[in-house]
Amino acid sequence: MIKFISFFSLLFILNSCNNDDPGDVVLSSEEINVTGTKYAESKNNFANTYSTFIDSLNANDAITIVAEVDHAANARSTGRVLNPTKIVFFGNPVLGTPLMQKNQLAGLDLPQKVLFFQNSNNTVYAIYNSVPYLESRYNLQGVSTLSKISTALENLTKAATSSEIQRATNLSAEFKEGIITIESNQDFETTHNTLQNAIVTNENLSIVAQLDHQANAASVGLELRPTKIIIFGNPNLGSPLMQNKQTIGLDLPQKMLVWQSEDGMVNISYNDPVFLASKHQIEGNEDVVLQISTALETLANTAAGN
Repeated sequence: MIKFISFFSLLFILNSCNNDDPGDVVLSSEEINVTGTKYAESKNNFANTYSTFIDSLNANDAITIVAEVDHAANARSTGRVLNPTKIVFFGNPVLGTPLMQKNQLAGLDLPQKVLFFQNSNNTVYAIYNSVPYLESRYNLQGVSTLSKISTALENLTKAATSSEIQRATNLSAEFKEGIITIESNQDFETTHNTLQNAIVTNENLSIVAQLDHQANAASVGLELRPTKIIIFGNPNLGSPLMQNKQTIGLDLPQKMLVWQSEDGMVNISYNDPVFLASKHQIEGNEDVVLQISTALETLANTAAGN
């Protein structure tokens, strides 16, 4: 996998909210029921659960760790309090590329990721977006590698938590649900470079990782149209959302996918923050969600040359 990692890995998106007062994370031991997800309640402490998962990834030559983000440490950098919360991004282009060959938009949820968090009652969880969620959101029925991805995610999570996998009540999503796509007036490379420059030159943002899905596909002998993703963020906006519901850390930092369709059209796609807030049952924080939405729209339009 091609990777570019900012080790000061941040959380979410654009302009800061420094006027907010720090606060303790709000999450009880309530049942986890985030649409589309599977999870396990760990029998091990947070550090052991996370390190076991990382060790398993490192022991598999087919998997590359793309980035690790310590959401709690990034929250502390803004003066906020967040219980232990980390996410790891990892991938195997042999398994992931066929999803994007069926629907390039699937690159928005690739590489794979698992969130680990400890709530206020010291219960440790591992949670990830399920294969049925990916299959329904991107219309991936019939892709042969889906079952292998599902098995790998379950086995890795079970080994780290020493527990069985549980699931949300609803594992599916509507086709393209929560995805905003803007058509670009520029060619692929110009669109991508404009987006990258807009992020890099914004002092509130940091790039966590960049992936060239097409190059990664080629590295294992597979073809894919131009498809690149940028993962980036700002903890001043991500941290308040995770203080509301830690599970939203699964969908942070924010991501933007630049892709060229079969007809040559270049597109910029990203997750709608309103959709993510609803998915994770965020209560309040409407001003933060609106700020994020506006910022993402501005970035996408800048990249599109609008």
